[in-house]
Formats: sequence, C-alpha cells, structure tokens
Amino acid sequence: MPTVEATVREPKGLLAEHTGLGASQRSAPSLDIAVPVYNEEEDLVPNIRRLRDYLDSRFPFRAVITVVDNGSTDTTWDVAKRLSDEVPGVRALHLDAKGRGRALKVAWLASEADVVAYMDVDLSTDLDALLPLVAPLTSGHSDLAIGSRLAQGARVLRGPRREVISRGYNLLLRVFLGAHFTDAQCGFKALRARDARLLLPRVADDEWFFDTELLVLAERGGLRIHEVPVDWADDPDSRVKVAKTAMADLKGMWRLLRDRPMMPRAAKQPARQGRPLALSDPEGTRFARVGIASTIAYLVLFVALRGTLGAYLANITSLVALALLNTMAQLRYAFAWRPLRPRSVALVASATLATSLAVTTASLVVSNEVAPRSLVGQLVALLAGNALAAFARFLTMQALVFRTYLRH
Repeated sequence: MPTVEATVREPKGLLAEHTGLGASQRSAPSLDIAVPVYNEEEDLVPNIRRLRDYLDSRFPFRAVITVVDNGSTDTTWDVAKRLSDEVPGVRALHLDAKGRGRALKVAWLASEADVVAYMDVDLSTDLDALLPLVAPLTSGHSDLAIGSRLAQGARVLRGPRREVISRGYNLLLRVFLGAHFTDAQCGFKALRARDARLLLPRVADDEWFFDTELLVLAERGGLRIHEVPVDWADDPDSRVKVAKTAMADLKGMWRLLRDRPMMPRAAKQPARQGRPLALSDPEGTRFARVGIASTIAYLVLFVALRGTLGAYLANITSLVALALLNTMAQLRYAFAWRPLRPRSVALVASATLATSLAVTTASLVVSNEVAPRSLVGQLVALLAGNALAAFARFLTMQALVFRTYLRH
C-alpha cells in the first residue's frame, strides 16, 4: 500500500484570491496536477517550485500539485516531503513500486479536484499550454484533453530517432486500433475527475502503456478528446528505455486488439467467379494499407532495438513481436473480423513469420557484405526484403484465408 503524505498548505491561485469562495469551497481545488517521479532528487525542487510559481502568478484556477514518488532509491521521497511542508499547494505521495500508470491511478483516485492532470517532472511541455488543456474540461466542451507534439501547430525539439519512433508508434495505433488522436505518449494530459473514476479501474497497464490504453478506452467509451498542440523540448536525461518500452507497448496493443468486441459479420460479397483476389479489390487495398503500417512499425522497432541487440537479433525480435499483431489487424481491418478458427490465425502468422525471417535475414547478410554496419544500408535492404515478404504474405493469406472468406 502506498504511504500518503498529505501536507497541503493553501495555494495562492488567482481564483481563490479574487472570487468570494467560502471556506468549504476553497478546501477543494479545481485542478490537481500529478507529477510522477523516480530518482529525481536534483531536479525535483527547482521544477516543482517553477510549476508552483506559474500556477500562483499566471493560472486562473485554483490548483494543487501532487508529487508521486515511485519507489525511488535516492533521497527523492525526503525531498518531496520537504517540499510538501515548505511550499503551499504541494502534497506528496509515496508508492513502493514503480510505474507511471500506477502513480497516476493512486493520485487521481485520491484527488478531490474537479479536474485531474499530469505532467512530467522535467517540464518539457511549455506551461502556457496548461490553460488550453484544462479550459475545455471546465467548460464542459470535452471530457479528456491531451497535449500533442504531432498535431498541426506544435513545435518540438528532439532527435530524429525519437521523432521517427513516435510517429511510427502513433501510426500503428491508428491502423491497428482505429485511434483518432495524434499523440498517445505526450506527458501532458487532463481529464474530468468523474470520468477518471470510471476509466481508471478498466485500465490494466500500470506502466508506460497506461496513456495509450486510457485514450483508447476513452474513445471506445464515447468520451470527447481535445488535443492541444504544444511546444515541447526533449529531455536529454530521459530515463525511458526505448527498446523495453516499445516491446511493452506492442504487447499492450495486442491485448487491446484481442479484447476488442468482435465486429458484426460483413455483408456477403458478390461471387468472384473463381477470380483470384487482387490488390485492386477492396480487401486487397486494405491489406496493402495494413502492410505499409506494419512495415513502418517494424523499421521503427528495428532501429530502437538495433543498438542493444545488434542487427540480426533486432530483426528477429521485431518480426516476432509484430507477427500476430499484423495478422490480427489484417483479419479485423481488411475483413471486419469474419469468424476464423484460432488454428487458422496461428497458421497464417507462422507461415508469414517464417517467410519474413528468411527474406529479411538474407537481406541483412547482403547489406553487411556491401556496407558493413551501415544503418542506412540495412534499412534499405530490409525495406526491399519486406516488400518481397509482403508479396509472399499476400499469396499465403490468399491461399489460407481469403478463400475461406470468399466461400461465405
């Protein structure tokens, strides 16, 4: 169980100073901003004080800050307790276990505010975006608001590797899970507390996939999501382990794709008079779209894993991670999930995985002979290999799956 330090001195928010709120009304803030931290003993004090100063001087709603320590091994918890004692409008919570999702669940469910939010302790997002984030929730215009580094109007400073990974991941969400938001993982979100109490018990992930799962469940539940383009600067000291996080995200996506209620069976297609399925047919066109998204996701994951695992093992890991996800997306998106036996799904996934492994491994061998250890050369070779594997996958799925559908 988390240890709770609830020392909260009265904040100096503008709304509390300039409206005639009674004592009972002033006891409950309009906004509660959770800041999850792990081993942040050096940056915690200056950044929390900076955030508190901004809220006191420029933010028009009464707000508190909740620092949530995720089992830090340094003096972060002692620093957080000292901040809660010394700075008005700051409280501290302690959890023994790590996990951003776990921290936000505890903080938000314990809050008495009308709106709950969170931001990263490095304050990568420009604080001037806080009011545009919260205002649509207090006005009733939206139910959940997110900062987006990929929406039109956003200004972002970060390296090309993270930019490619971020765009590839969000493209994957749109194709495989039907997401309509542009940026799932930006550490800048807010939602109405009453909606949080309904959503949070349904979110299974307690770590980095928490954000994505929260947004996907919100969309499936019909909640209105508002996006705010943000100015964002990458933290060079970020502790996010890209490879580990990418694998966990793919696992979470597979779970959400698998658990989604089955769609109604599509209307019976007109007979094709024995004609083989072509890419120009609607099913073939959708197959191509999923294939393109899968290839982008594969290349993003390969780049993320290559530095840690090496090219060959990164290739194998990326293909294995995406095999079932790709097959399920093809069945759901291209064919509206017409019933197939699990054995057929496993057969398709295994056959396509074996083909892709053989072709891409051969491509890497050729690439390393021509330009040893060249990332650009490896990506070009893998792209060509994936194109060939995609053609083989199309023929395999046509033989093992498409004919099954055409008989309906």
